[in-house]
Amino acid sequence: MKILLLGKNGQVGWELQRALAPLGEVIALDADSRELSADFSNPESLAATVRAVAPQWIVNAAAHTAVDKAESEPGLARAINAGAPGVLAREAAALGAWLMHYSTDYVFDGSGSTARAEDAPTGPLGVYGATKLEGEELIRASGCRHLIFRTSWVYAARGGNFARTMLKLAQERDALKVIDDQIGAPTGADLLADLSAHAMRSVALQAQLSGTYHAVASGQTSWHGYAMHVIDNARARGLPIRVASEAIAAVPTSAFPTPARRPANSRLDTRKLRNTFGLRLPDWQSGVDRMLAEVLG
Repeated sequence: MKILLLGKNGQVGWELQRALAPLGEVIALDADSRELSADFSNPESLAATVRAVAPQWIVNAAAHTAVDKAESEPGLARAINAGAPGVLAREAAALGAWLMHYSTDYVFDGSGSTARAEDAPTGPLGVYGATKLEGEELIRASGCRHLIFRTSWVYAARGGNFARTMLKLAQERDALKVIDDQIGAPTGADLLADLSAHAMRSVALQAQLSGTYHAVASGQTSWHGYAMHVIDNARARGLPIRVASEAIAAVPTSAFPTPARRPANSRLDTRKLRNTFGLRLPDWQSGVDRMLAEVLG
């Protein structure tokens, strides 16, 4: 089996190179790839790449994920998050290939306190969510066989992330303020990659499983709860933590104004994913602890 992986150097793309390797030949590209174009700012250039590779699977791990920046460059965000997936879906349909794509809880408005199912009404709050939703819709409209995984609060040991930022600040400051009215499930890029590989094997002879799935770790927390867990873990490992636990203040979203609105409720219902593919999703704490063990040694 031939797999075309786009966005190879992102958090999820990096883990996908590992997870997909046993399934077939992986042609992994990023924006700086030279022989084949993977320029998502010019979506039509991707069509020639897909035709040249002629894969059985296209896996799109590339996206414009700078949520605030998207507000000031909506055209670029739309090209990368909507136009490019639309082109990939069109080419997948023409080839009879599968397309795997990653989306986000930002397609919802973040209201309420219940976990959203895949068929819940959407209502993005900003450009990032709106363009990701448009990308989903173009994929579904293409008629190609596809798996769309909506996820949230993604992290990895490689590259920057919220946990690393909190660890740095915790060693430098006497007090911290962290948002406590946004709720979600920190989800490891390694978990997403492994779920993707499992799903790819499962759908090989079951085209009826094509569709949209929510994929996040189990449980829930706030950014404040996440920060406390990370800092307590690091303190227990002997890292020189300067800030005291009682000096990590829980504050509302309004304390940190941003160009783009964030959903307060990022809970995603994963029953469809678990029931369809026979999976048990680990709790968010275990994934974060594993990432910290790798980062801190």
